[in-house]
Amino acid sequence: MHDIILTTTPTIPGREIERVIDIVTAESVQGMNIIRDTFASITDIFGGRSTTTENVLIEARQDCLRELRQRAAAMGADAVVGVDLDYSEFQGGGGMLFLVASGTAVKLRP
Repeated sequence: MHDIILTTTPTIPGREIERVIDIVTAESVQGMNIIRDTFASITDIFGGRSTTTENVLIEARQDCLRELRQRAAAMGADAVVGVDLDYSEFQGGGGMLFLVASGTAVKLRP
């Protein structure tokens, strides 16, 4: 699974795409608990980086990319090209961060 290449580009230098398999997606929803929310609010008031929120975003990204690799491998893909990461926040959901990773699963020529 770790051999699955993920790239934001439409091609892979030095490799030829043999065929497109399908669109592949992965999603991750991360909750911001009350302690994280409190620290993020303090940062909002006084300024500076919110490492608490950054850590949640990093975890969501890692989860999504891992899941994208797993789903691509299950399709028989060698790579996912055109990977796009879209972040959102659920309003009224108590600080829920939502991330969708998508791309095109492809088979590469040997």
